[in-house]
Amino acid sequence: MSADRKRIVVTGATAGLGYFAAERLAAQGHRVVIAARDGVRASRAVDAIIDRLPAADLETVELDLADLRSVRSGAAAIAAGGPVDVLLANAGVVGSRRRQKTTDGFELQFGTNHLGHFALVSHLLPALEAAPAARVVHLGSISHRWVRLDLDDPMMLSSYSNYVAYARSKLAVMTFGFELDRRLRRASSTVSSVVAHPGFSWESLSEPRPPVVVPHRPPAVITSAMHTFSQGKEIGAEPLVEAAVAEGVRGGEYWGPAGWFQLTGGPALVKASAHAYDLAAADRLWTESARLTSTRPSLD
Repeated sequence: MSADRKRIVVTGATAGLGYFAAERLAAQGHRVVIAARDGVRASRAVDAIIDRLPAADLETVELDLADLRSVRSGAAAIAAGGPVDVLLANAGVVGSRRRQKTTDGFELQFGTNHLGHFALVSHLLPALEAAPAARVVHLGSISHRWVRLDLDDPMMLSSYSNYVAYARSKLAVMTFGFELDRRLRRASSTVSSVVAHPGFSWESLSEPRPPVVVPHRPPAVITSAMHTFSQGKEIGAEPLVEAAVAEGVRGGEYWGPAGWFQLTGGPALVKASAHAYDLAAADRLWTESARLTSTRPSLD
């Protein structure tokens, strides 16, 4: 594999942002590992990419972020394939009005979006360190601005709100992403950690990639109005791709759309809310995540 051609693991690449990021990365000539819980959907994503890019270099691995045993086995399968240059930790779920649980009994969104990826990073760190200068890219969200972590009740047992649960899970992802880079730097690791977000991206505005992405278009007048503050997911994926492979990206950075309020536009270096960098919250989140998942990134 040439120096500029990377082996890139993308979680959640069977739909939406993850699919478009995988397609873009494959178009750049990288080897893309589609890590997905559903083998049928993974095969469909591969077929959709091959249909547009016949020479794409792809592999698939079964990995369910809502099941820590699956995370462990999936990470082992990925590591068996050799060093990992980039982990694009994209996958995420949005729950329902009713509180739901992962296989391990965690609140679904915190357990999948944050804890699943925390465990995956922990298991894959040796494969990342085996690459010359690997990156972990975490998928943040503008929703982090309006919530704070509650590590006294991370599973929201006392009070549940679907929106708050999602936003807190994304704040946890970002807080972990920034803290991971601080700890990697202290350990003089060759791995860096970056956070990126897609702005306000809708599938209904996205380019079709049947059967993986089949947008349901609203009436033209509504579509036109939506374009003033939102964009398709193929555009929302651009900051993720930039953070993953662009030259000059540094650990600890935050990438997102360049437009108004970071809702739309091309990829740019942007700012997160100050509480996403809270050192005390980050340290406590790290400790609690390690306890809940019975693993932690080894930075010795």
